[in-house]
Amino acid sequence: MRGNWKVATAAAGLLIIGIAMGTVRSQAQTGPRPSPSSYLPVIEEEFGAVLTRMSAAKAAIMKRQMDLLGARYDLSDRPAVGVTMSRGKPIQDGVRVKLPGGATWEALAKMPPDEIRDKGLYPAGFMPLPHPNHPEGGMVFPLFLINEIKKQTGRDLTRFDLDFDLPDRFLPEFPAPIYLTTRPDLGDVSQGKLVTTDNYYGLFNGILNPKQLEGLRLLLTPFPQQQFNATADRRSEHPSLGVACFDCHQNGHTNGASHLVGDIRPQEFRHRIETTTLRGVNIQRLFGSQRGLKTVEDFTEFEQRAAYFDGDPVIATKKGVNILERGSQVHFMAEFQEILDFPPAPKLDVFGKLDPKKATPTELRGQAVFFGKGQCATCHVPPYYTDNLMHNLQAERFFKPVMINNMMAIGDGPIKTFPLRGIKDSPPYMHDGRLLTLDDTVEFFNLILGAQLTAQEKKDLVAFLRAL
Repeated sequence: MRGNWKVATAAAGLLIIGIAMGTVRSQAQTGPRPSPSSYLPVIEEEFGAVLTRMSAAKAAIMKRQMDLLGARYDLSDRPAVGVTMSRGKPIQDGVRVKLPGGATWEALAKMPPDEIRDKGLYPAGFMPLPHPNHPEGGMVFPLFLINEIKKQTGRDLTRFDLDFDLPDRFLPEFPAPIYLTTRPDLGDVSQGKLVTTDNYYGLFNGILNPKQLEGLRLLLTPFPQQQFNATADRRSEHPSLGVACFDCHQNGHTNGASHLVGDIRPQEFRHRIETTTLRGVNIQRLFGSQRGLKTVEDFTEFEQRAAYFDGDPVIATKKGVNILERGSQVHFMAEFQEILDFPPAPKLDVFGKLDPKKATPTELRGQAVFFGKGQCATCHVPPYYTDNLMHNLQAERFFKPVMINNMMAIGDGPIKTFPLRGIKDSPPYMHDGRLLTLDDTVEFFNLILGAQLTAQEKKDLVAFLRAL
């Protein structure tokens, strides 16, 4: 008895100490839990241990993500007939978002948002799309870009912890053509090549002025980034020089590379961001999907100082942030970006609308839907099909907040109106790439805006968008 009493007394004492120190928490306790820190951890784990652990976890992480994509979308290869991107890559056709069992697009379009929400009928493919590994995040590049960069420059953008997730057929053509506002007579000046530090001078000397040429060099120069750097907490197997602006914005366009926005905390609320094209930045007045930066100079400087390092200046200093000089380097980089033009659209007139002599009847009907029943032109104003504003679609009316692969799916908030000129060359769609085709995009907005388009009107609208 006496021995048991001593054990019990000692256990009670430890319990009291544990409670006092905050190390024991009753299951019934309902007090607020500590909020996660806004800062990333700065304690550095031994690299070999990180490499071993995260490499071993990669297969399961990618299987989880690919299972999610397979459940959401029809990922089969079904190219559209008679229409391609500017250099000939097939465009994927048809609605790829899968419907809940028993539902139809027509029936959904007739339901009010709260009924869709309460019955759980909002299509999973319309939900926000998580990063391949949302708790980890960071830049992830398609394999075709990784291979070409490695071939030309020796840099390796492979991550040992995860791979890019979307199939190549749903991504922009590679290498993308380059059109210049200053030399429209030249057409595509890329000569079918991926522009890198290895070949840019030979391709552009004599076409660009000295400032633009230097700006292009800087856009192609790798600088340290969160996952690609020389520290022990990188995500590349070997120490890396870093990432260049044009690794994501290949040839001034996009390759679909993904990242997480740096301006939201905690981690599970951060949005996946799909690389947007730099074509036509000269006519834009907002930069970043939600940040609303006012000039391309602001955006260029911001990317180097913050976005490369998840918006954390402490980590940026540790990993080797490259501070660009505003008066020359940022200016030179912006000067090149501002001459990147949209691809030719031979069926459009000087006002950005279809020339009736060149357009098909289907395209003309689609244009009428765009400016009428579809309400698209409310935000996407010609000739470049943007209003340079931000709008909140309030998609959260249609679904309840839910955790998806460690991402909390809630409303997106206000998102900038991206230009629609050349839109067929820039899949996937929406800021996070959740919509794989233009057909998906039309279905999404038909539901969100309550446009009540017929099946034929949807087809006509897709045909018009492909002509922009």
